[in-house]
Amino acid sequence: MSAKKYDMTGYLKKIDEVIERGPFSADWDSLVKYEVPEWYKDAKFGIFIHWGIYSVPAFGSEWYSRNMYIQGDPCYEHHRKTYGPQEQFGYKDFIPMFTAEKFDADTWTELFLRAGAKYVVPVAEHHDGFQMYQSEISHWNAAEMGPKRDILEELGESCKKKELRLCASSHRIEHWFFMGRGKEFASDVKEPMERGDFYWPAMSEPKDHFNSRAEVPPTKEFLDDWLVRTCELIDKYRPSTLYFDWWIIQEAAKEHLKKLTAYYYNRAAEWNMGVVINYKHDAYAFGSAVPDVERGVFADVKPYYWQTDTSVARNSWGYTKGNDYKSSKELVQYLADVVSKNGNLLLNIGPKADGTIPEEDEKLLLEIGEWLSVNGEAIYGTHPWKTYGDGPTRAVEGQYTDGKAVEYTNEDFRYTAKGTNIYIIAMEPADNGSYCIKDFARFTQDHHPVFQGIIDGIDVLGGPQNIPFEQKEDGMYIQYEKKDADMPVVFKARTI
Repeated sequence: MSAKKYDMTGYLKKIDEVIERGPFSADWDSLVKYEVPEWYKDAKFGIFIHWGIYSVPAFGSEWYSRNMYIQGDPCYEHHRKTYGPQEQFGYKDFIPMFTAEKFDADTWTELFLRAGAKYVVPVAEHHDGFQMYQSEISHWNAAEMGPKRDILEELGESCKKKELRLCASSHRIEHWFFMGRGKEFASDVKEPMERGDFYWPAMSEPKDHFNSRAEVPPTKEFLDDWLVRTCELIDKYRPSTLYFDWWIIQEAAKEHLKKLTAYYYNRAAEWNMGVVINYKHDAYAFGSAVPDVERGVFADVKPYYWQTDTSVARNSWGYTKGNDYKSSKELVQYLADVVSKNGNLLLNIGPKADGTIPEEDEKLLLEIGEWLSVNGEAIYGTHPWKTYGDGPTRAVEGQYTDGKAVEYTNEDFRYTAKGTNIYIIAMEPADNGSYCIKDFARFTQDHHPVFQGIIDGIDVLGGPQNIPFEQKEDGMYIQYEKKDADMPVVFKARTI
């Protein structure tokens, strides 16, 4: 694991110079003046891509590089049985097997376009430390090893042709501890190690991953390396969003995090780009970036913009053999619920090591796209209404709550709005085609429903226009029966 000891001095100086020029400085008082760009609030739906060396073993999850070094873990046992002892065949030895021989960026982006996505977020570097792009910082990247292709650049060029926005995700900071368990027994994770080595620094893993004051906090050298890597990513590829995983919550990382944010926002101002940073927990001062809820939603509409990221599979972000897939109906319902509450959905897929997208992932994306091609008017460019929805079923709030599908009823509705139109999304089609929407009941002196205006007509997106409706004191009644309906149905209420 020969090191490429990159001299960070020049880049660190450049970072300071860009921050000095403004308009943002590296402090929260300045950074909270950030505004979420309109393109992002209009987009609503993006594609997340977990693809890397971990797709070669395709076992357990995308955390294989960590878990294969934890004695007693299923990945540890699987690895020894399949590939041999970790001392003889380590994680780095998967790199030559990661050839991506069938990867075609245009095939991918065409699928994402048909799915109805507006932005694409490939993982540029996962916790394992392997960069999926050409880098001056490290030899351990896809342009020099494995595929010997700059995956991020190819995706970026293809996204431009499809009018999709290229974004990027960096999970580099978790690499501080990710390979550390390999030092506990005879493996290829061993000293001496220095910056530039693939497994470096392989420090001890924190007992509590969510403790913002880790027992062994990341050092200035590591954080400088993290900062330079991330700024290189910004300068080379100009991503429209940057997504960070959770460990940027570290107190030791705060000053570097503020520098990175000011650098990105200032670069975006130079390039006349509206950009977004997604973060988890309270790693950022509120208002300085866009919060993300991993595999979860909020129970009610929020006055601020947010995002959820979830995957087509329940068990893994990366491709594994035997992934536990969700249904397209569940994912469309998830999208409708999120958008009604002022959020975006970033939906993850996990390609195979050869660069093909699994049939199950593709099928789900195409079915979502088919629904959006008819009902996208109720999603793209909308904003929340007076309330997010109605009905007996409420989503459980918080991260990691997507373990099972929410069981909606034909009394559950989600609302979005655009112009003078209010979109009523029936989450579960009624078998008899009969709907009662309580929030749109008749407005009288004694009864004050949520909607108290005038409805000029009700249309079905992708269906008949001016369908009959009647507003009674207990709700607005609509009769619309669509044969073989399974996905959510959208009614457009035209108001005057």
